[in-house]
Amino acid sequence: MLPFIDSASSSSSASENLFASRFLHIDVASPSQLVTRKNYRHYITMSLILSLDMDEEFVDACLTIQRQAQMNHSPISPTNALVSPTAGTFPKKASRLTDKYANAYTDFYGSGTPCIFKTGPAWHKREGLDARGIVREPRPIYRHAIGPTWLSIGKNIYQNLDSMDIQWTSINPLAYANAGEAKPFCSFVVVIGVKPYSLLYDAAVAAAEVVQKILADADFPNIDVAFVESVVTRSVATGPRLLSFDPLLDDVPELRKPFTSALGLSIATLKYPHYEGTGALYYRVSRDDNRVAILTCAHVARPPPAYANTGIDMRKNASQAREEVTALGSGGYSNAVKAIMGEIGDLVRYIEAWNGVLTRLGDPVEGESGRITDRRREHLELVEKATKRIKEANALHDEVTKRRTTPDQRVIGFVLHSEQIKVSVEPHNFTQDWALIELYNEKIDWQSFKGNQVYVGGNLSIPEFGNTLFPQPADRASYSYPPDGLLQAYGVVQAAKFSDPQHLDVHNEKSLLVIKNGLTTGTTVGRVNGLESFTRHYEDNGIHHTSIEDGRIVGLLTGGAGLSDGIDITYLTPYWWVEQQVKAKFPDCFLYDVVQ
Repeated sequence: MLPFIDSASSSSSASENLFASRFLHIDVASPSQLVTRKNYRHYITMSLILSLDMDEEFVDACLTIQRQAQMNHSPISPTNALVSPTAGTFPKKASRLTDKYANAYTDFYGSGTPCIFKTGPAWHKREGLDARGIVREPRPIYRHAIGPTWLSIGKNIYQNLDSMDIQWTSINPLAYANAGEAKPFCSFVVVIGVKPYSLLYDAAVAAAEVVQKILADADFPNIDVAFVESVVTRSVATGPRLLSFDPLLDDVPELRKPFTSALGLSIATLKYPHYEGTGALYYRVSRDDNRVAILTCAHVARPPPAYANTGIDMRKNASQAREEVTALGSGGYSNAVKAIMGEIGDLVRYIEAWNGVLTRLGDPVEGESGRITDRRREHLELVEKATKRIKEANALHDEVTKRRTTPDQRVIGFVLHSEQIKVSVEPHNFTQDWALIELYNEKIDWQSFKGNQVYVGGNLSIPEFGNTLFPQPADRASYSYPPDGLLQAYGVVQAAKFSDPQHLDVHNEKSLLVIKNGLTTGTTVGRVNGLESFTRHYEDNGIHHTSIEDGRIVGLLTGGAGLSDGIDITYLTPYWWVEQQVKAKFPDCFLYDVVQ
């Protein structure tokens, strides 16, 4: 897989007066309303609850989630968190790395990835009163002279690391730039991830010398080497059908999406719903029937911690008990419900603020300024729209918590075929890790089914989407936003395009810009690297496996690298190769027809 390097009238009407009175337009100048700000907020919140006929405890829970969401998305950078140390002689204090390597937390600032040691000149950092971190941005490498020999060089590197008993997790060839700057300040660095707390500074220095010698012997003496702490993780029929999805007509479509068949559906096994992943693409199993399946990873369909790595093919053993799959695992369901409640909490706070403005503007009086009338009308409309959206979100919350609470109510199909997971499959040395989930026909609203269309709304506004994917004016000339935010997936990016893309990014550099739809982040945009990465997974009893990773349809997301509580690089297997593997087992299958 290639690494994906995670952008009006002049007077007020009677109806407006009635609306203002109904929606918390109170006169705080009267003696009975001379209360503290805290009590005032409680008063208008309670008035809103009464006007919406909502449960007070439920609104309190929504406000709690809203506050938590604000804390999680604080603009203030959190202190670099370290994972819990394993048994050994490593110091537990945060200075365990900076005592030896002063730039441990500045070299890769922004990713949360601590650096044990890096060769080459020191990367610039701010000093003194301006000593805040500079966010580093990984950049892909294309058309480099190392390309034809990189796989053999990379193999030589990890074999030498093995001989030194270094518990490496990933080998990523990358360039680095300061966020927002066009030109990378480091044109090439081999970033080697190791298990946290497994490598001391002196051992990292010695290993870096070995890697640099390998690169120099291959006539690349100027490539730097860095060792960082990072782990590689895999992206992991009763009840009603999935909800319909029509972004044009549906209420709160971005909150509704997780409970629909929209591409990027979060899935998990019914038996082990805490192992979660994403459905990637819809297939027709054959032209002879109407069966539909969704492509995902084998480690999602049959997670290795719970199942033996043997694979399964229901066509060969139809009498075998079906391994059912549910839409939204434990975490996915919880996050989707919290998103609804958080939205309600946000809107309650907005209404509180807007009603504060209405209070300051006062009731309409004859001869008042037209600007005051306009502002009153604007804020009345804002309150009206927000109140309507609260009702819509609350109705969705009622639906999904009353009829879709338990995993068995969300069952959508069963594992039709899951490949045995294999690494370094010849001739390209990619990881074999795919499965097909056959959908129960009665669980899908086929009239609203969108097939292989990615919903790009929600995370990205219309301008953000266009400016991110088509940042150059010449490219935007023929661009138009996908109707209703639904981008049709068709065609396949072939191997040659990975190493020699022609698309121009925001810095006017040729890059392979792609849309990623994953379980954790939703829809995001990023670049695909032109050189492969090497990854290694570990189990409690030692090495799990080593693989080469490669990051129209680009690839199937299979995992990511970073600390255990975050990912800054995503790995994918090229779809052109995955499709070959699927066709070999299901020669009559094909991508679901384009939905008009």
